[in-house]
Order: sequence, then structure tokens, then C-alpha cells
Amino acid sequence: MYLVFLIKLFILIIRKRVPMRVVGVGAQREPDGSPSVRMLIQVKKLALRRGVWFKTLSRVERSIIDLTVICVDSIKSGKLAKLVEAIIGKLQSATESIFDKLVRTEGLPLARKISTIAVSWGNYSASKWAKDRAFARFLVFNFART
Repeated sequence: MYLVFLIKLFILIIRKRVPMRVVGVGAQREPDGSPSVRMLIQVKKLALRRGVWFKTLSRVERSIIDLTVICVDSIKSGKLAKLVEAIIGKLQSATESIFDKLVRTEGLPLARKISTIAVSWGNYSASKWAKDRAFARFLVFNFART
């Protein structure tokens, strides 16, 4: 299925001689929530700089991103949007630092526990702590120091 999609896009490029666009950095997502072409360019730059573009993605996945940037102004197909979202998620997890992974896996659950305890003691403003990434980072940093 992916191969058929890539072949169709390649034929489209050859027949129409679609020029490669240079798009500036700016908006991240389209109004309908699908990733924008600018976002794809930013994600690709970051992945290339961190050295995970070729390690993490297969040739087909790299081709999907490259051809989408070349051929599409905005992603309208639901299937293509889902594919691109999955690829972006894969790249984001690969570019995430060890500390950020600890914040996500250890710090946020600990912040949720502390928040529920503080709310049960009567501090109702502590309910915001459960979603606060800065508090989760603080907890991970303090835990790492001990």
C-alpha cells in the first residue's frame, strides 16, 4: 500500500515536474489539526541534526515525508495525515532526551500522586500540579540528586 502511494507520487512528480518549494519556518499545524508542511520540514531538520533520520525511519517512511513536502501544499487526506502523524511520533520519541523520558515516565506520575495527596489535604490549587511539566522536572531532578 505504501509502495503504491510512493509510486503514484513519483509519477505525479515526473509528469507535472513539480518544483521543490522552500518553505519558511512558522505555523505548526493546519486549522483542522493535521500537520503542516512547515512542521514536516522542521521535524526533518531536527531529526537530521540529531542523527536519527536514517537510523529511525525506513526508506519508505523517509520517502513519504520527502514527497509530502515536495508535492503537497496542505495535507487533506486522512490516511496520509495518519501516516505522517505516526512518523512524526516515531521521530519525536527518538529525539527525546533521557531526562525528558524520565520526566514523562517518572516525573509526571509522581506529580499526579503528590497532587492528589495535596488536594485530599485541602490544597485545591494543587490539582494544577498534576499537569505541570516544570514541577515534574523538579521532582526528577531532585530524585536524581539523592
